[in-house]
Amino acid sequence: MSLQLLQQKLPEVRAWIDLTLAAYAAQARPVADFGFTRLGSYYSAALLASAMAIPVAKVPAPPLASMGLTGFDEFENLNAAGITYLSSFFVLHGYERDESLHFHELVHVVQWKHLGPERFIMAYALGHFLCGGYDTNPLEVMAYVLQSAFDHHAPGFDVAAVVRTELDRIVPALFARASTGL
Repeated sequence: MSLQLLQQKLPEVRAWIDLTLAAYAAQARPVADFGFTRLGSYYSAALLASAMAIPVAKVPAPPLASMGLTGFDEFENLNAAGITYLSSFFVLHGYERDESLHFHELVHVVQWKHLGPERFIMAYALGHFLCGGYDTNPLEVMAYVLQSAFDHHAPGFDVAAVVRTELDRIVPALFARASTGL
């Protein structure tokens, strides 16, 4: 896997994301409509109104191997309860009322917004390769650490500000490491 190949495949990955979101647009609901009681202490009302949750029987993952991007088997076969693309996320049926899962996926919404689609996809892929997979991907680690604070009833704080600060520290380091070779 090379940085150049990742960059070359970005339009194909982005097209898959756009088609997938369009296919499920009718089922998308604003997170604010779920009536969660605690999310408003961590996220702005505007974000909760604009971020969309889509309940599904199986969360869709891009067919990266068939796009020529190898080494993502773990990600493609992940039996996840949620996955985020742009400002929308998919949640498995039965998890629609799981406020903690929504919190986690909203961290990813903020990451997508701050980095932009292409930079997010690259940072996520680089985190996967350079850091050893899903569990050690810095973008996932960030979401799980913040979710743990939420789960342990940390007093409300501005998650978006924390995420932006961390991304501005982490992502340049990932790109610098990648420039020396994957």
